[in-house]
Amino acid sequence: MTLNALLLCSLSYGVYAAVLSKAQAPGYSGLGAEAKGPGLVDRLKLEAPKTSSIPEKEQLLDPDGIYFGTSTKQSPWSGAEVRQVGTEAGARPTISEYFVNWKHGFDPKAVAAAYQHGTLPLISWEPWAGGDSNQGAGIPKTTSADVNQPAYRLANITAGKFDSYITAFAKGVAADRRPVMIRFAHEMNGSWYPWSEQTNGNHLGDYVKAWQHVHDLFVRAGAVNAIWIWSPDVVRGSHTRGLAALYPGDAYVDLVGLTGYGVLGEKTPDTTFDSTLKKVAALTSKKVLITETGAEPSSLKATWIGNFFPWLIKHPQVIGFVWFEKDIAGGANADWRFSATPETLRAFQQGIKKVHLVTGSAKAAASAASP
Repeated sequence: MTLNALLLCSLSYGVYAAVLSKAQAPGYSGLGAEAKGPGLVDRLKLEAPKTSSIPEKEQLLDPDGIYFGTSTKQSPWSGAEVRQVGTEAGARPTISEYFVNWKHGFDPKAVAAAYQHGTLPLISWEPWAGGDSNQGAGIPKTTSADVNQPAYRLANITAGKFDSYITAFAKGVAADRRPVMIRFAHEMNGSWYPWSEQTNGNHLGDYVKAWQHVHDLFVRAGAVNAIWIWSPDVVRGSHTRGLAALYPGDAYVDLVGLTGYGVLGEKTPDTTFDSTLKKVAALTSKKVLITETGAEPSSLKATWIGNFFPWLIKHPQVIGFVWFEKDIAGGANADWRFSATPETLRAFQQGIKKVHLVTGSAKAAASAASP
């Protein structure tokens, strides 16, 4: 009898521990909403914690509002940082962008952290050993150590020399099942990364071949939850190439991303983005996400920020933006933050009130529910 009682107690505790463990696991409460942990009574109930269902990939490609993303010093790990940005901006971010080079594998804990904070994970996935060029700039400065990395030539990627690494990364994405934005080999039309066709012993046509090869490996691994973002730099002067020969094709791309900062005395985002948007529209009808933006420190910074949101409203093909919310102390080469000064912060706060931000709900589902 005593033995049966002990067994029953052990079994009951095991069930309780399993429920408690499940209840305390990182959750998801919707875009722009931090996951809430269950209380003690809820933990004792034999049911899963109540959280919003994670949106499907198709929903995220056709959002019900504008994405407000950030790339910060501690993205995607720090919930306190997300809360601070949300408090300063007057709206919580819905995308967390972070950078992963090819010395590092897929980390499901990073994806879980992003979702727990109510943000979509956007991985800027960089095929190199690392360098200093990804610190946000209108015209990045290039170092020879950054661009001269022969092991990471595009032809080596296409030839299969990184297939085991790529496949392992893809299987990690597939196993996670949640949508993950992949911004692979961004700013390829510039000359400051080793995946540019202008550097590192690469040749014309190599970029598209490498992109398609990587994409095909993801498909074979079952990583259909990956959202592929092709993300050139804005075409600005002689330091960037044309785009047509670098586009992998609609079958290989889900969204177009753009890097564009308010620099060189620009007063409005029209000057920064519009000429490139016209070039993109000639290539594809895919929607656009501004995957890096900010404004350089100058007397025009608040003006550029103030003009950003009216510009966004005028361009319905642009479904959101990621602000490079970093300064020199945070690892950037300048202070690109909207919170840099009271004037720039006020311009951002007033501007973001004018746009309808995404909630993660499906447009189609909302329409179907309407009488």
